[in-house]
Amino acid sequence: MGLFKSDQKHDDGAMPVPGTVHLVDLEGTMAAKHAKGARRDIVLVPAPSADPDDPLNWSPARKALSTTCMGVYTLMVGIASAAIYSVLEPIADATGLTLADLNAGTGYMFLAFGWGCLFWQPLALQYGKRPVYLISILATLAIQVWAPYTTSNSQWIANKVLQGFFGAPIESLCEISVTDIYFQHERGTYIALYALLLAGSNFFAPVIAGFIADGQGWKWVLYWCAIFCAIGFVFLFFFMEETNYSRPAIIGHENEPEVSASASMLTDADEKKLPRSPNVEPAEPLPETVYSRKTYFDKIKLWQAADLRKPNHLPGMVARPLIFLTFPVIAYAGFSYGSNLVWFNVLNGTASLILGGSPYDFPAWAVGLSYVSPLVGVAIGSAYTGYIGDRIVLELARRNKGVLEPEFRLWLFLPSPLLVPFGLILWGVGAAHAVHWFGCVFAMGVIALTNTLGIQLSVSYCIDSYKDLSGEAMVTVILVRNTMSFAINYGLTPWVTNLGLQNAFIVAAFAGMAQVATFFLLVRYGKTLRRRSAARYAVYVEKMASSGMIH
Repeated sequence: MGLFKSDQKHDDGAMPVPGTVHLVDLEGTMAAKHAKGARRDIVLVPAPSADPDDPLNWSPARKALSTTCMGVYTLMVGIASAAIYSVLEPIADATGLTLADLNAGTGYMFLAFGWGCLFWQPLALQYGKRPVYLISILATLAIQVWAPYTTSNSQWIANKVLQGFFGAPIESLCEISVTDIYFQHERGTYIALYALLLAGSNFFAPVIAGFIADGQGWKWVLYWCAIFCAIGFVFLFFFMEETNYSRPAIIGHENEPEVSASASMLTDADEKKLPRSPNVEPAEPLPETVYSRKTYFDKIKLWQAADLRKPNHLPGMVARPLIFLTFPVIAYAGFSYGSNLVWFNVLNGTASLILGGSPYDFPAWAVGLSYVSPLVGVAIGSAYTGYIGDRIVLELARRNKGVLEPEFRLWLFLPSPLLVPFGLILWGVGAAHAVHWFGCVFAMGVIALTNTLGIQLSVSYCIDSYKDLSGEAMVTVILVRNTMSFAINYGLTPWVTNLGLQNAFIVAAFAGMAQVATFFLLVRYGKTLRRRSAARYAVYVEKMASSGMIH
């Protein structure tokens, strides 16, 4: 048995499969950096550098603060995007806009949330994530102050388009911020936290909005969103640190640890005796570089000097997300994310109609309070896909001789083919037959749970499959996802009105079951698709690495 092992299959004996990594060192023989404590058999992927300011080397407290900042941004911008859902009826009564107008405007917002990523994501990767987060939350603040004064359909659409454009970093940048500071075996937990905050903010917002509208009027719903954004901006300005860090990628060896943890203890003679593998970069001594630690003021600079010195690659980064639509795994991740989010949009677009109308006749505060149920569903879904999911995936890797395949995480979709149709039928068909209000509220929780599964598992599958291109691949995923959201928001009201609640949601239930069941196809053929994309993936990674854009 050699020192380096890989169970990875190759088409030509040399080209590794993107996303397949030797994550668990079952025999304790891999000369690579390992986790500490009870998880010391887990290989650190990617391998951290010797720089103490490498985000992978940050202390737990420094990582926790960075994660908190990402969470604050997600909550504040997320609340601002969803607060109106429980007060659509009062807005329509006060402005003369119809529910169809309001829902169509929300659809345009989702479209801009997606396509805006083509502008903000390359800018963040090129010049820094911190300034993009700050501009995004500050602009959202201003747009919320303007929103109560939009009295025509054209003004409403313009407001929502701008909100989507400036809020777009919430869709694709937060996931990359997670991958900047956490290793592969930790990502699931923290992406699940992001999913909890993203979906949770969207369900929490209508809860407080209903009470605000009841006590202060619907305009104050938007004013409070602006206040929350102001608080978030101040917090981020003083505590958010840049996570961009250029690290070298070993082309053709992305799937293996890059630097040995014991390298500094090896002599030159020992190095020459190490067995060579076509799949593993030999351990090398750590570079003798003297690093100076950043001061607090260095950390909160608007731009970091390293980002400003990089060659400009914005045109390529704008074009590549569209090219990545030809990678089947990335396209599937976008479809999976989008089709799960569709039911969240259907729920939000019909909540005021169903619960605020006969026979329930909920006032605005009660419609908002019903969103406590989705919050519970989001929390359960996040715990399942995150903390529990990471352990399930690690166990599957151990059973696979220590090798992790991204498709292992897709098995966590198993409850969805049952839960998606169940939730939709109980919500729509139940409402059509005047089921007890608790049935509708319970259905909201089920739909929110399945939505959370779709967010976390789709994002993780994309990032695990193509880590070195994840910054741009996530834009592709969001483009697909939000284009689907726009389509459903644009046609939601006519669809439900023309078909009726019962027929509309029976169709939705079977469509949702068929959609989510597609994960079985990726479990079966995902690795084959990744293997076929290996050569193209390596070309793009090399372009990114040569320009210092691998993070």
